Amino acid sequence: MQHEQKNQKVSLDNSKIKMAIRAGIPLSITTYTLPREMSEYMEQVLAAFLNELGQEHMGTYLKYCLNELVTNAKKANTKRIYFKEKNLDLFDDSDYEIGMKTFKDETLGNIRHYLAMQKLTGLYVKLILQTRNNRIKIEVRNNSVLTFREYKRMHDKLSRAQQYTSVDQAMTQVVDLSEGAGLGIIIMILMLEKIGLTEENFQILCENGETITRIILPINEKTQRKLNSASHEFIKIIDEIPQFPESIMRVNRLINDSNTKMSEIAMAISSDVSLTTDLLRLVNSVTFALASPCRSIADAVKLVGIRGIKNMILSVGSVNHLQGLGGDSQKTLFMHAYRVAFYSYNLAHNFCASERDIIDDSYICGLLHDMGKLVFATAHPGFIDNIRDICRQRNISQDIFEKLLAGVNHSEIGALIAEKWNFPDIIISVIRHHHEPDMAPPSSKKLSSLVYLADMLAHYQTNEVDYYQFDLDVLKLFGIGSENQLRKISDKLAAAFKED
Repeated sequence: MQHEQKNQKVSLDNSKIKMAIRAGIPLSITTYTLPREMSEYMEQVLAAFLNELGQEHMGTYLKYCLNELVTNAKKANTKRIYFKEKNLDLFDDSDYEIGMKTFKDETLGNIRHYLAMQKLTGLYVKLILQTRNNRIKIEVRNNSVLTFREYKRMHDKLSRAQQYTSVDQAMTQVVDLSEGAGLGIIIMILMLEKIGLTEENFQILCENGETITRIILPINEKTQRKLNSASHEFIKIIDEIPQFPESIMRVNRLINDSNTKMSEIAMAISSDVSLTTDLLRLVNSVTFALASPCRSIADAVKLVGIRGIKNMILSVGSVNHLQGLGGDSQKTLFMHAYRVAFYSYNLAHNFCASERDIIDDSYICGLLHDMGKLVFATAHPGFIDNIRDICRQRNISQDIFEKLLAGVNHSEIGALIAEKWNFPDIIISVIRHHHEPDMAPPSSKKLSSLVYLADMLAHYQTNEVDYYQFDLDVLKLFGIGSENQLRKISDKLAAAFKED
């Protein structure tokens, strides 16, 4: 969802929009010439984005704002080409005055030439949409840095917008002052006021060679409260997710007892044939890359350690429970979980070699990162219908129910289930923050970032996300500075997983 395609209508990909919202990752559309089809496409993406968030009431106003911002960005790029061809210095006041006298007429009369030159020289207009931390961010970027004069004029327009109380008043007074060029920005601010915002929600800045115009919107807090409330109700409702079998609970109690000997733990595991089989299969998988096959639980405990064995038991128990709820196992979702677990463990070995706890916890955190989705994916239709009926009785709206069923708030639901199962705090925290590692507490931030990276790599390999959508802070944390470097890591992990 990045670039315009010549003479080809761009189709809307709702799946990418939904995924970006649920993962809090940015959506970006880049154009060099802003043809009519691209403008319409941007409007469609914005409308779908707002609709998915339940903020469609803002659509009409934000559509105007979007058109104003991208048109201004395109005009700024055209101005750079025009001044260069006229051998005028855009940053010189006298040259600026000379150039602006003829800019509008001459560029409109030969607009195809100027648009072609913008594309040739790589001058773009970029729309970025993102939702995180209960806020919506709408950005329009272009790689033409504002001059001081342009920056001042823009802020003068913003200040003037505060003088008007209606669009009619602004149009009358601005046109009378022969300053129609500033009308668009003034109307935009008035549009934002219609949805309860002020000029403080609108920002203009220049960073890294780009001019950025940004609108920050609060997501409807009422909707978010309903989602969180409904998520807690779901956990109360889901009585069909029982605690683990007594055999697993007994082993877990032994592991948590500091007086327990390793031989006692091994004996307790060995008394359950199914658990023994699953554990040995996991220990001997390519994931853990043992030098020689492990043939007994006693050896497994020695090789993997107490914490590692505990996490493996929780992993096996969780997957068996989720697959046994009565419905289809949703092979694709489980395969993604196994892939992210494998990637997380291998990334931990490479990037956190001296941090044993992160290595030990990485597999189970990767495996269960989407537990909230797995619960609904594995549930039989009767189970879902039962929850729907109870939601109706408890006044949880159909819209909220459908959002939760589709995966919205799945991180919170997964964390609540992990709490229900008395999982360690570190696992609960990573499940809760695997889409927003920057929000995780210090104790789980690095592991949350690791699982985030593993999850994004899995989606990157299926073309569900692009490089630009990766969190730059996470890439920096692990020393990844380019897409080429990321692709090499991705290829190595994919090849190794294929062998597993």
